[in-house]
Amino acid sequence: MKALVYTSPGQVELLERPAPEAAPGEVVLQIEAVGICGSDMHAWHGHDPRRRPGLVLGHEFVGSIASSSAPGYEPGRRFTGNPLITCGHCDWCVQGRNNLCAHRTMVGMTRPGAFAEQMSLPAASLIEMPQDLPARAAALTEPAATAWHAVNLSLHALARPLHECRVLVIGGGAIGLLAALLMRHLGAAALTVSEANTLRREAVAREVGCATLDVRQTPPPESAYDFVFDAVGAAATRRQALASVQPGGVVMHVGLQDWASEIDMRRLTLAEITLLGTYTYTTADLRATVAALARGAFGDLAWVEERPLAGGQQAFLDLDAGRCAAAKVILVL
Repeated sequence: MKALVYTSPGQVELLERPAPEAAPGEVVLQIEAVGICGSDMHAWHGHDPRRRPGLVLGHEFVGSIASSSAPGYEPGRRFTGNPLITCGHCDWCVQGRNNLCAHRTMVGMTRPGAFAEQMSLPAASLIEMPQDLPARAAALTEPAATAWHAVNLSLHALARPLHECRVLVIGGGAIGLLAALLMRHLGAAALTVSEANTLRREAVAREVGCATLDVRQTPPPESAYDFVFDAVGAAATRRQALASVQPGGVVMHVGLQDWASEIDMRRLTLAEITLLGTYTYTTADLRATVAALARGAFGDLAWVEERPLAGGQQAFLDLDAGRCAAAKVILVL
């Protein structure tokens, strides 16, 4: 089969790879479409020691069952899936918080991913969806669920309802844009997205219909927002988030661009700011997100760009250079 393989930092190549076989309890999916995630970009740059050359990346996917070794999962049915392979019996899994499973592995990191014609996956990870859900919507389930999970956690911490809050989203990439679309759908009126890339900033203004700002020209005002959603996670955006949130406000930290940075703990304490971290999503979040995508909660998704799998390397190059206005590029097979 054809697979887009990460061969060295800055390089993915379309190569021949053996087709996978379904182990007991698993299925083989014929991949229909797969999105390029920021973590795939991080690996492509050579910045993720967990993802080594020779690996097939990709964990935002939709496909149909090509073969099955799992009872009840027949060939031909379309699914998306949870790329987190969890144990199912630890305390976190039993509580329904399987994103925190200490024994988790991951598609596109510890096992071959979806940048390929076929991929194997435990049937327990499959997420049911409407069989007529367009591929671009189905392939957005994973990043949209990340935004869904983070926004949902934040709502429990806000002192006032979201529609009363002044909201700043830092970063107009896929997670930031999806979070902004979701919050607009939930009633957020005073919404601003901060994005340095001109093309993406224009896309956010068009698709979300909210205020935007270029941090290179206009830093976010200090102590101005009830809720700040950091979808970048760089040292600079962490500083911006804590500076721009008002006393008693909430900062949701989602992005992981930088692994470590200083946090102004004095301001955090004296201003009684709530700082939340989030990791991916639960299976319940994925199912809820499929339903939300099906009913149009994230808009018409016209901003998603589709490219062929064979054009994967060029897509990575364009995303890296900021030449791509789309917050999400999906590779179709």
